[in-house]
Amino acid sequence: MHTRTLVLTPWYFPHKVIRWEDAITLSYLGKVDVVVCYDDEIRSPSTAMRLPAVVRLKRKIARTKRGVKFSRLNVYVRDDFTCAYCRLKLPRSKLTYDHVLPRSRGGRTEWENIVTACAPCNAKKANKTPDESGMWPREPPYRPTSLPLLPPLVDPDTAPVEWRDFTAAVPRLGVT
Repeated sequence: MHTRTLVLTPWYFPHKVIRWEDAITLSYLGKVDVVVCYDDEIRSPSTAMRLPAVVRLKRKIARTKRGVKFSRLNVYVRDDFTCAYCRLKLPRSKLTYDHVLPRSRGGRTEWENIVTACAPCNAKKANKTPDESGMWPREPPYRPTSLPLLPPLVDPDTAPVEWRDFTAAVPRLGVT
């Protein structure tokens, strides 16, 4: 039995992955249209239905007004998966983030003090300030007001067959 459902935006762009139970709830509330179903069926005493594999939201996604949440992935997205020091674009698995002003020197883990770095640059800078190491980020870190809408990170090798038509053209950001 399949346990995941792919949610699409009203424009058929992958948005996120949810539990099939939540997809059925959204369907009954009239918030989504079921696009593709699995062969599996669920039953209750009064009804039977096939499990939704892919659903499409009927309304656009409301933008949050609180700003962008600080997270490692959001820092990578802000910096376009590119090392702030050597400008090398790398997959997410090869990246880390660096405190421009090290934590031991009073630097905080916040948007304005964190940049994306590759492991060699991060090791080279180590526990030094930019002046001490001679390494300055090409662009100063900043708090973004928004980020591009990212598709869910779906592994095509483990994704259900029913999702392939909707995830085939999606770039696999920072994954290799």
